[in-house]
Amino acid sequence: MVKRIALTAVALLVIAVAIILVYATTKPDSFRVQRTASIKAPAEKIYVLVNDLPAHRQWSPWEQKDPGMKRTYSGPSSGKGAKYEWEGNKEIGKGRMEIVDSSPARITYDMHFLEPFEARNVAEITMAQAGDATDVTWAIYGPMPYIGKVITIFCDFDAMIGKEFETGLANLKSLSEK
Repeated sequence: MVKRIALTAVALLVIAVAIILVYATTKPDSFRVQRTASIKAPAEKIYVLVNDLPAHRQWSPWEQKDPGMKRTYSGPSSGKGAKYEWEGNKEIGKGRMEIVDSSPARITYDMHFLEPFEARNVAEITMAQAGDATDVTWAIYGPMPYIGKVITIFCDFDAMIGKEFETGLANLKSLSEK
């Protein structure tokens, strides 16, 4: 009797795992997370903060999560070719980013995450003047590998990253509206 119950439990577990794995194949092959904030400041003032990698320490939500993180900058400190590498606690992980395109309307970053998992993505911050304010949109996008599809069944990726973007945009707003 106990053996039969154990076999039934194992069979149900195998079926549940199979359903999850099959369901993951129906998830999109790419992702995009973005948030927008209206900041009552000229785009040029915001551009200086997002185009200069050392200035990210003033507003990036990840900078506050591990003040002791190791940071390395190379190339110019701002604009195309500026590079930033980090190594932090388990919340921050390890990776590097490079500004690959820079204009007063859009900064594009090549993101290469190394830990806790490897991923290559693109992040963008765009700025569009809207009257006396600037609409700032922070986005990240890239491929969604199969393991990522499985993880998104249990974790809301958009909510996790989106919350951090909202914090960063609020920090930018506070700095820029002074």
